[in-house]
Amino acid sequence: MEAKRRPRGALESEVMAALWAAGKPLSPADVQATLGGGLAYNTVQTILIRLMDKELVRRAAQGRGHIYWPVLDAATTAADRMRAALDARPDRQAVLQQFAAGLGAEDAEVLRALLDERTS
Repeated sequence: MEAKRRPRGALESEVMAALWAAGKPLSPADVQATLGGGLAYNTVQTILIRLMDKELVRRAAQGRGHIYWPVLDAATTAADRMRAALDARPDRQAVLQQFAAGLGAEDAEVLRALLDERTS
């Protein structure tokens, strides 16, 4: 039986989620233990290095290895991705309209209050 592949970027997202949840720098072994699921240490280390190359995490030497932490918090990273997605489309109004239409009532109310704060 063929193993099911993760969607593109899923491992990076899982590693970032582990770093954000920890609230402190983690070693590759710490990340591996947090994620479970049988990921090889080298796989986790490769993902951390890729995230560092993308300037999403930083690292410092600790003992014979390194520890890693996120450059930005989860909310800022999500907002940056939302802005990038918006910037990548020629019809910003249509994108914003579809986004707003997909919000639940509670999220729409939060967004409305935030926009009201911004304009007052």
